[in-house]
Amino acid sequence: MLNPFDADRPDWAVEGRDWPHREASRFVEAAGLRWHVQEFGRAEAPTLLLLHGTGAATHSWRGLAPLLARDFFVIAPDLPGHGFTDPLPDADLSLPGMARAVAGLVAALGRPPVLAAGHSAGAAVLARMCLDGSIAPRLLAAFNGALAPLPGAASLLFPSMARLLFLNPFTPKIFAWTADRSAAKRLIEGTGSRLDPAGVDLYRRLFARSGHVRGALGMMANWDLDALHRALPGLATRTLLIVGGDDRAILPDTAFGLRDRLPDARVALIRGLGHLAHEEAPERVAEVLLAEARTLGLP
Repeated sequence: MLNPFDADRPDWAVEGRDWPHREASRFVEAAGLRWHVQEFGRAEAPTLLLLHGTGAATHSWRGLAPLLARDFFVIAPDLPGHGFTDPLPDADLSLPGMARAVAGLVAALGRPPVLAAGHSAGAAVLARMCLDGSIAPRLLAAFNGALAPLPGAASLLFPSMARLLFLNPFTPKIFAWTADRSAAKRLIEGTGSRLDPAGVDLYRRLFARSGHVRGALGMMANWDLDALHRALPGLATRTLLIVGGDDRAILPDTAFGLRDRLPDARVALIRGLGHLAHEEAPERVAEVLLAEARTLGLP
């Protein structure tokens, strides 16, 4: 049974009225959900799947997606419970549950990706999908990927705290009431990133809706990154770990440890950028990703 606060979700006619690249948007029924999906580029180009991170939506790719669309057909959905996509039932909020839902969307679209790229938790979803065999891209790119548990006691305390907040039905509403522009700016800058006022306002719009907040908390509360981390040595997909050198949310050193656990991976460190590196400097991130794709003969 869905929480009644999920009814307070972002409204396409309100929060989406001037959504970035609104003309690229459509709504798709798949895996029991109504998804908001944006598509860019030529239909005959090879497919690139983009997944945003926790608390974000397709606006996260407003600068990067058009650059990648010069060479690829880019598909970027809002993850379940985020932005304008329906939430999953609470029982399916695990990482494997989220991966199954996205796999259902990919199957419905009929566009298996040759390149898959995800930010933070979005990278974890894609890694799980690769391990499960629901996608088989030639390259997996993680932008400051959340592919390892938090260090030390934080790996136990953070998910437990998120779970307590998620289970309290009033938490999302309280957070939404306090989500003004200054609060959104502080949250973003806490990750080591600086966005322009328009970028901050897009996050503020989402955080002001308790249904979106609940979707983000649900992801954090129900994921087991330990299990994913243990499975990573079995990830045969070539992997590019793109890291912002100033990331405060996922320390850059984490990527080098991940590289050593993966069969075929390398790290690309981009100095001077934080956790939202792909939003701060989409041109720099696109250059690194496309250079790696070209080594595989892509597109």
